[in-house]
Amino acid sequence: MADWELRQASASDVEAVAGLRAVVLRADLERLGRYDEQRVRQRLRDGFDPAHTWVIEVADMFAGCVALRPAEDAHWLEHFYLAPRLQGSGIGSGVLRGLLERGDRQGVLVRLNVLQGSPARRLYERHGFTVETEDLVDVFMVRKPD
Repeated sequence: MADWELRQASASDVEAVAGLRAVVLRADLERLGRYDEQRVRQRLRDGFDPAHTWVIEVADMFAGCVALRPAEDAHWLEHFYLAPRLQGSGIGSGVLRGLLERGDRQGVLVRLNVLQGSPARRLYERHGFTVETEDLVDVFMVRKPD
């Protein structure tokens, strides 16, 4: 696994994150007949909150991001994107493990949604997420604190 670090996101990270989102989600959204490059970027811009977002850096370079947004009954894991060249390297598991440990210490549920058919679902299942509900596009998952 490559060495990686998390740093707090800033407003200036939004375009890098939006661009990565468009790359990472493209294949799944095309398969689902829902890919629109402008829309996929704008949805990120509209929901980007640097206060709850971290940038993943490898060798001091932007490599991905993740958000953990507090909500009434859980924290929502959102905008978890890793550069394709780094997927499968263990970085995503390391980042996820750290965030879930935080949720465990706080005794809070963690929720997320993943696109139907996305290989990312396997990552989430390996880390204790189970399906709560699903529709034609999204699978909504939850993980109870350890």
